[in-house]
Amino acid sequence: MIEANTKLERASLVTPPVKQHVARVRYKLTHGAVVAAVIGLVILVALAIHQNLASRGIDFSFAYLSAPSRFGISEGLAPVWTGWAPIFESVDASSSNLAMLEAGLFNTLKVALLAITFSTLVGVGLGVLRLSTNWLLRNLAFAIGEFIRNTPILIQLMFWYFAVLLQLPSYGSATKVSKWFVVGQSGVFLPLPHLSDSAGPASALFVAVAIAFLSAACLRRFPARWRIALLGVGLCVIGASYASGFGINLDWPVLGRFGATGGLHFTPEMSAILITIIVNSAGYISEIVRGAIEGLPKGQWEAAAALGLSRRDTMRDIVLPQVFRIIIPSLTNRYISLTKDTSIGIAIGFPDLFSVSGTVASQTGRDFEIFIVVMGVYLLLSWLISGLTNFVNRWIALETA
Repeated sequence: MIEANTKLERASLVTPPVKQHVARVRYKLTHGAVVAAVIGLVILVALAIHQNLASRGIDFSFAYLSAPSRFGISEGLAPVWTGWAPIFESVDASSSNLAMLEAGLFNTLKVALLAITFSTLVGVGLGVLRLSTNWLLRNLAFAIGEFIRNTPILIQLMFWYFAVLLQLPSYGSATKVSKWFVVGQSGVFLPLPHLSDSAGPASALFVAVAIAFLSAACLRRFPARWRIALLGVGLCVIGASYASGFGINLDWPVLGRFGATGGLHFTPEMSAILITIIVNSAGYISEIVRGAIEGLPKGQWEAAAALGLSRRDTMRDIVLPQVFRIIIPSLTNRYISLTKDTSIGIAIGFPDLFSVSGTVASQTGRDFEIFIVVMGVYLLLSWLISGLTNFVNRWIALETA
């Protein structure tokens, strides 16, 4: 009897590891079979497409990328590698199709990065206002968010382009606000910071020191008074560099008889699509932020009030740090959708990646190859955004662990 019980105990100790091993093997075999099936399906589809094209006398080739484009676009820069760092130059009809696609990708990335930055700031602000104790601000933020999220983005684009930007003063009567920016039908002109002609290693050191101080001022590990001091020092370094003309200089917009020149120029098309995507994405981000704030336990608000913290301090120091850890997966989806929404610029002639690819396809007849490239680029952009936000998510988790 004692020997039988001992065998049962040994069997109970051995069986769970064996079952876990079998489960792991079954799991890996199942996933391997699914991956193999997907790869096989892709290969079969590729072979079928290749045979269909071959039967019509159409070859599959990417040689068109090196051919001259024979068309121009209104704006966009393509990298030219003359050394270890690229030089961005404008493109024209003599540029290759690859350079045209790179210029379209440059415009897409330019709009996406600016829209991600400013839509996050505006969306967080609207989300906080949705929970304001002020009746007017709370309902105004609610009305704006509901209107934005229930209106097609294409209609919003048409509104900003035709009803707002194209109604601005013409070239001869453009509006100049002090010397900071010029607004007119030709677009928006802003001051453009750049390195002065006398820039050298010392100038680069000035810029690096300023960036280091400003970055350190954003770290919450330092006390508030130290962060203010670091911010002040960084701004002083930038001011000294600009005043001496030693490193940083500003290219100011100049309003002339036939329009504005100089500075950073945002064309009406880019301004319209940028405003549209920022406003549209801010409406969705505001709802994400509002839901995350309301999902936090009410006891945190009560504990903060018991400690004598104001509502603003509670929101800034207790609520929002937790909210950002919660909403990162939702923001990732929003950022990916935002990047793909730049393709609606084709409706107003903005030469983004999708618009330029359509022109290249019509010029070369390589529709299939073009859209493989475009879909691959958008897929890589989505993976890049997802990877960066996942890295931030893990970094925040380690900081709070």
